[in-house]
Amino acid sequence: MQNFVQVGEQLRFTAPRDLASGEGVIVGAYFLVSTTAVKSGQQGIGRRVGVVRQPKATGALTEMQKVYWDDTNKVVTGTATGNRLIGASTKAQASADATVEVCLSGQPV
Repeated sequence: MQNFVQVGEQLRFTAPRDLASGEGVIVGAYFLVSTTAVKSGQQGIGRRVGVVRQPKATGALTEMQKVYWDDTNKVVTGTATGNRLIGASTKAQASADATVEVCLSGQPV
């Protein structure tokens, strides 16, 4: 197939701010996790699907609960209001847990 470009699990993007490797970011319609450190305005590669560990807001999460990206605080939360759906938690998390494993939906946010 001559028009195939790529699988799409990872996408090239222009960093809207300085990012560390593994840091989540919303770029246009997608939530991506940067695969390397990238400076603002530079090209990076972001993972769009898969299971990734991200920082979590205070609050318990249940197994396979929908989770959202709080772009102000740069954390995953169970609160939908004002945040964007990015996937589901892969296991239950206590309120005090600092991180959560998220199965990224890969859908536009």
